[in-house]
Amino acid sequence: MDSKDKTIRWHLGISVHLEKGWKYSNKSYVQLYKLRVHTFFAFCPNGGHPIKVCSRQLPPCNLSEEDLLQNPHFSKLLLSLSQHVDESGLSLSLAKEQAQAWKEVRLHKTTWLRSEILQRVIQELLVDYYVKIQDTNVTSEDKKFHETLEQQLLVTQLTQLLGPSQERVMPPLLGLEKADLLELMPPSEDFVWMRARLPLEVEEQLKKKCFTLLCYHDPNSDSDHETLKAAKVWKLAEILVSEKQQCQDAKSQQKEQVVLLEKKSATYSQVLLRCLALLHRLLQEHRLRTQSELDRINAQYLEFKCSAMILKLRMEELKILSDTYTAEKVEVHRLIRDRLEGAIRLQEQDMEKSRQVLNTYEVLGEEFDKLVKEYTQLKQTTENRRWALQEFNKAYR
Repeated sequence: MDSKDKTIRWHLGISVHLEKGWKYSNKSYVQLYKLRVHTFFAFCPNGGHPIKVCSRQLPPCNLSEEDLLQNPHFSKLLLSLSQHVDESGLSLSLAKEQAQAWKEVRLHKTTWLRSEILQRVIQELLVDYYVKIQDTNVTSEDKKFHETLEQQLLVTQLTQLLGPSQERVMPPLLGLEKADLLELMPPSEDFVWMRARLPLEVEEQLKKKCFTLLCYHDPNSDSDHETLKAAKVWKLAEILVSEKQQCQDAKSQQKEQVVLLEKKSATYSQVLLRCLALLHRLLQEHRLRTQSELDRINAQYLEFKCSAMILKLRMEELKILSDTYTAEKVEVHRLIRDRLEGAIRLQEQDMEKSRQVLNTYEVLGEEFDKLVKEYTQLKQTTENRRWALQEFNKAYR
């Protein structure tokens, strides 16, 4: 018969299935209803799986699907909480404030890096100039430019070290004031001329550094034309950002793989432990079955070993006998044995005759015993009288 399935879903995560069917009983069909209750999660944002949502939004919660199924209310709490926090566990408002703060930090960092890069480029210009004048002669304009630049840079750095006079608590170093340092400034005409040339020099220095970075990133670009290098440098920042993002993605994937590997390692370790326990139990069960067979094999082995030892001893005995008795000795022993065997046969024949005579006498019974006793007495009497006669004859003589 056909069956129908009616499902009622509650908003709190409970699914009730009412199954309708028929059963044949006592020559008739009886209608049956089966009730199945399932727990499901109706609060997953964007239709996501609860395990993925908890793992992504709540990283510290290392939960399994079994844990979520056994604790539906706790699962509901986690899923509701995941809508109000980000991946790091911060609330959405606090995460927004943190993002704004990081944005300001990056802006200040960018400003500082620009100033730092400009200062380092100027210092490198001066270093390159002093290295260059050691080997080659420079023009008067180059000399004037670098000396003015160095003088202006030193005065600016010293002025920054002194700081504002109104905030100063201790007396200035060496009693110097800002006015004393301003007297060391280069002439205004030289300063204006140096300032007009400085961007070109900085641009040239930065271009060299960019080309060096490009050749390091792409060694094949070393032989390209300067225009092509400039075009590649223009796109180098985007390429580096893309590669950095790829590295970060790979790093995050690696972390996920490491976490997954650790989980699998823990699972495999538990499985291996269960397998070892099962093998140990099987060994204990089958040990009694195989022990009797092993004992039989050991006994058979010992039996064969004993037989081999006996045969070896017998062989050694025969070897000793063969070394001890020569052919002549054996022949003599054979003759002696033949004679002894002949004497034994004669004795056996005599003994057989005597046994036959005794058997004949035994037929007579008690009368034979009386005759034997009487004969014995007569023999003793005869021997006594013979002894007495001998003694009498000795005395008579």
